[in-house]
Amino acid sequence: METVNTSASCEHSCDSGVCVFVSGQQFTEEFRKISIIRKIPVMKDGRFILTESIAILQYLVQKHSSIVPDHWYPADLQHRALVNEYLSWQDMNLRAHGSKVFLVRTLYPLVMGSEPPKEKVDAAVEDLKQSLHLLEEKFLQNKPFIIGNNISLADLVAIVEIMQPVASGLDVFEGRPRLIAWRERVKKALGEKLFDEAHDVIMKVSSLPQKMENKPQLEMFKSKFQKLLG
Repeated sequence: METVNTSASCEHSCDSGVCVFVSGQQFTEEFRKISIIRKIPVMKDGRFILTESIAILQYLVQKHSSIVPDHWYPADLQHRALVNEYLSWQDMNLRAHGSKVFLVRTLYPLVMGSEPPKEKVDAAVEDLKQSLHLLEEKFLQNKPFIIGNNISLADLVAIVEIMQPVASGLDVFEGRPRLIAWRERVKKALGEKLFDEAHDVIMKVSSLPQKMENKPQLEMFKSKFQKLLG
């Protein structure tokens, strides 16, 4: 089984979606043969190909349920429903807003050659704040983790999305002690070393200007940013 997040030919030798974005590999014909959607990650399990990160996570934990601890995707109907509820919500909320903040604050100046419109940045940050508020009040509440006493896929996905705006220099945890305590529990549950390794590339985003300089793919991304902030 292969999870196609980047390829062995990636010139920057990093194992992340940021690397694929930098090299423009998702627009190659080789990648198109795997997925015409041209998005990452893509999972290939024999002849079976699956796109969308959430679907891939759910597939993997269910396929390997005999060795994956139950708390990640509980067999209990209601606990699993709570995980699914969060995963369904986050795609158009925390994920969308966190990604947009990262894009406008970090990648827009590089691709467009100018600072993004302040009102667009402010609006993106405000949307993110509203999602963070709902994460705390609706999903986390006063529980150790999103679905209760144990970490699950919901927490794993949530922390990944939150680290994007953090990498852009926006401290989303400031003034949110409940969220800070949750982050530390997630880090402890995953292991601090693994946590740091997982976010190493995104936290070094400041090195992107040198890697993307004079890339022909930059022109391709300009229209995407124009639509994003249109």
